[in-house]
Amino acid sequence: MAGIHYWRDYQYRTVAQACDRTTTIGLARSKDVDLRFFLPPPALPKVDDNRVLEDEIRQLLSSLPQTELDHCIKYFTSLALRESSQSLVAQRRGLWCFGGNGLPYAESLSSVPSEKLEAYSLQAILKHSRISTHVDSIVSHGGLQLLQRIYLLRKDSQKIQRSIMRVIGNLALYRHLHVSIVDSGWITLLAEAMKSPYVIQTSHAARALANLDRDTVSEKYPDGVYVLHPQHRTSQLIKADILFVHGLLGAAFKTWRQQDRDQRLDESTAQEENYTECWPKDWLAVDCPTLRIISVEYDTHLSDWNVKCPEDNHRKSMAYRSSELLNKLKMAGVGKRPIIWVSHSMGGLLVKKMLVNASRDEDMQDFVKNTRGIAFYSVPHHGSRLAEYSVNARLLLFPSIEVKELSKDSPALKELNDEFLEFAKSKDFKVISFAETLPTQVGSMMRLHVVPAESAGKYIYSTITIK
Repeated sequence: MAGIHYWRDYQYRTVAQACDRTTTIGLARSKDVDLRFFLPPPALPKVDDNRVLEDEIRQLLSSLPQTELDHCIKYFTSLALRESSQSLVAQRRGLWCFGGNGLPYAESLSSVPSEKLEAYSLQAILKHSRISTHVDSIVSHGGLQLLQRIYLLRKDSQKIQRSIMRVIGNLALYRHLHVSIVDSGWITLLAEAMKSPYVIQTSHAARALANLDRDTVSEKYPDGVYVLHPQHRTSQLIKADILFVHGLLGAAFKTWRQQDRDQRLDESTAQEENYTECWPKDWLAVDCPTLRIISVEYDTHLSDWNVKCPEDNHRKSMAYRSSELLNKLKMAGVGKRPIIWVSHSMGGLLVKKMLVNASRDEDMQDFVKNTRGIAFYSVPHHGSRLAEYSVNARLLLFPSIEVKELSKDSPALKELNDEFLEFAKSKDFKVISFAETLPTQVGSMMRLHVVPAESAGKYIYSTITIK
């Protein structure tokens, strides 16, 4: 049915009205489907005043459970409330507090665009959506409709739309919420996002739809785990998983771009049609269609709006992140088939830590048994001078936990490297390391070798230098 492109509008509309929820989800996950197969989302009440929308956001935040809250949920909620406009302060004639936790509704700030308030609020809602005991409250208090309203109003903000799709993807992990998600009209919006020219948008939509599609997908994709291929339903037998793990200040998509568009393209990228924003999706999937290509993301900045939560530092340690990523990948079904790891910078250290941890955990042995190869791209096995620069240039490279853990000749890195070498001796997988020989532009004032060649490959690693 997805291959039909010659009907008249009324024929698509008739079929759309007759489709059940499962069929609608299947169509949304079908390649090149005609969007006329999807009914418009149910009409939402009109809102002419931003203050009404701000009220709805506050009401949703205040209605969510106050149990299992971490400090960052409170932190972002506080930021959202402090971005409220003076006009609403005057209207309310007083202070508004979040859940009795004493986060004041600040009267002293000037009027701020509603979009900024929504950005901070979405960070709090996103964190609530990761807590299994909170997801029902998000839906029952009108969260699906409110998020849809913001999504439609902010078509000019891909960041806000992506954050909202992340929330929907998190809610879709829970099967009992699928009916509410479908009936609220989200399938139509996700199907439209699947046709976006931007890999980030399509990947967020693909994750949400895969979590909704229980007919053909057995795996679940938690927040931060994105399938680059196949993103649509397919009859192709998948023979192996290849996992891309980015490094410090990287991301699931931008790390694997060909080259920044604002830089002068060389001859090989001069033709626009040859450019790729994510080569694993655009190139590797074509060359190796039997692979499931997954890219993972973890925050080095807590939010897309470059707001750092001061209470979140414990989550930035390598020990915490490796454990969290391992559990997420297991939920996504990684370990059931052969695995190839491709890692950059700090991501390679996380891969090493994950495999060492998996070797010591009976429930994670499949990761060890099925690992067939690891590619390390500029991984600081013995540390990086980046940490030294961050102390002297805090405005350019702030001294985060991640940077400190990458210190040159760090005892922790030496211990991890020794553990991995011992672990790898008896394992039947290949390892290759790539080292950089040209300096990297960091900010507008500094060029440096983030990972010197001597740190990128030693001992058992076959090292190839990139010039």
